[in-house]
Amino acid sequence: MVKVKFFAALRERLQCAEHSVPVHAGESVAAVRAWLIEQHPGWRHELLEKDVLCAKNFVFVDLQEPVSSGDELAFFPPVTGG
Repeated sequence: MVKVKFFAALRERLQCAEHSVPVHAGESVAAVRAWLIEQHPGWRHELLEKDVLCAKNFVFVDLQEPVSSGDELAFFPPVTGG
């Protein structure tokens, strides 16, 4: 299983802070995202937005990054500061 966390406005729009996703060897962040969309079709628009960022175990990654059981993924909108 991979623990998936949603942050900031994305968490509010999905009305979900955390979700567990089963993974198989060799799957990518994109596969996890596809599984989430398949299980929750209403999340499609939010998760497919081009500016949504992803981190694996606290490091920014792209969608082709492989994931393993025990990893933590985080999806969130771009971060701005002031």
